Amino acid sequence: MNYRKRYQRHSSGRDFRKTILIVCEGEKTEPYYFQAFDTYNKDKYYLKIEGLGYNTLSLVKETVSLIREAKSLRQEYEQVWCVFDKDLFSDADFNGAVDLANANKIQCAYSNESFELWFILHFEYWQSASTRDAYCAKLDELLASYGGYSKTSDEIYAILKGKQEIAIGNARKLLQDYDVGVTPSKQNPATTVFLLVEALNNLRA
Repeated sequence: MNYRKRYQRHSSGRDFRKTILIVCEGEKTEPYYFQAFDTYNKDKYYLKIEGLGYNTLSLVKETVSLIREAKSLRQEYEQVWCVFDKDLFSDADFNGAVDLANANKIQCAYSNESFELWFILHFEYWQSASTRDAYCAKLDELLASYGGYSKTSDEIYAILKGKQEIAIGNARKLLQDYDVGVTPSKQNPATTVFLLVEALNNLRA
């Protein structure tokens, strides 16, 4: 069964300056969030977003296949990103996914333990290793004035946009707190989603 969901915007006759492939583990939360960048900046670049429902190593392997498929059609992506979480997957699978991505020049926006950590960092510096359920419960509190947190919300980007620089700073500090050589699976909590966000924001210039 093919679980791939495509979140693309086509516009005939338009010349997009950049074409970026973002392949997400999640089928809704992450694609909806990154799709909003396309909405806010669609005159600057084109995003091809895939919500696959695959995990860690399987996700990166599928991304490698997508790159090969594009090359066979004489297409090139300016950047390729994989967005995935550690969750309860094994250290070997998680670290292996990062290593495989690096070997294929795919950039990683990983989160340990889950993507919701990125949302929390818009409000506060979160240093405790937590589960996805704990993150979601915290987001319910932080977003109470918006009716709580919903994984299927397509408004989360707009809600958090004004706090984005805070999140980037918090995420960078979290990552810098780990010693050099600490594997991604041991960086808990940590997220490199800010690297993708910065890359997309830089395309506005």
